[in-house]
Amino acid sequence: MIGDIGHMSSTHTEPASAKLNLFLHVTGKRDDGYHLLDSLVCFADCGDVITATARDDAELTLSITGPMAGDLATGNIEDNLILRAARLLRAEGAVSQGADLTLEKNLPVASGIGGGSADAAAALRVLCRVWQLDIPTDALEKLALKLGADVPVCLHGKTVLMQGIGEKLIDLPELPSLSLVLVNPGKAVSTPEIFAARDAAFTDENLWDRTAKFNSGASLAAALQDCRNDLTLPASGILPEICDVLNALAREDGCLLARMSGSGATCFAIYDTSDQAERAANAIAESQPDWWVQATGIQTMQDRARAQIGASFPA
Repeated sequence: MIGDIGHMSSTHTEPASAKLNLFLHVTGKRDDGYHLLDSLVCFADCGDVITATARDDAELTLSITGPMAGDLATGNIEDNLILRAARLLRAEGAVSQGADLTLEKNLPVASGIGGGSADAAAALRVLCRVWQLDIPTDALEKLALKLGADVPVCLHGKTVLMQGIGEKLIDLPELPSLSLVLVNPGKAVSTPEIFAARDAAFTDENLWDRTAKFNSGASLAAALQDCRNDLTLPASGILPEICDVLNALAREDGCLLARMSGSGATCFAIYDTSDQAERAANAIAESQPDWWVQATGIQTMQDRARAQIGASFPA
């Protein structure tokens, strides 16, 4: 089971942390059209927040707040992944109760950092606690995969090598503390469109050393130079501002690596120190006031333990 159901109250809150693909290789394509990936995934110490309160009746409600709430207002809320996750979980657990859910939307929408997937995963975790469900982890993983290829990795919220279409999660040694800046140019991109625009070539799988340990952001960034994000070229062809973001990150002092995450358009950079990351974020935000800019770090094992994320998995 993911999370702790030992101490119950009617309201619980879960973080939905930003997912970062430190590299993303496209290694193949299945007959059903899904692409196969090989990606080093970690989670930033920033993100959305999901709150759930149990109801006495069977109704499921969702309200959206936060600085990015307006970007979700145009869609049909019943199609939101959070409510889809709630309906799937309620059916799996034979639950008669409903819940009032609130999404504090802090991350840009359709931005390559798993916002919707992380929200759905956090909804599964928080509702297990609110509804006092003891569902086996493998069953939760299957539910997560029904919601999207990125939802299983977001369910666990830990550093892994993600393969297959997102269902194969391989534990890796803990990463060192990282000083990061995330930047989004304020424009969404379509993941299917980007995959359709890429060339037909595939990257070999298993290029990453699964036993590698790093003692600094600099040593990790050096190893990541041998990898890439295979979607950067097609994404920047569709949205040239991605190149502007990468250049802005790279020219700030202390930048060790600048790269696009997921299918974009959010990019990240690893800096040598947290002071350099803060200065870079401030400089970019000042020069590009319409961009979303966030200085952050990555979630540690202690952060995950406090949030009860992936509690059933070894560190």
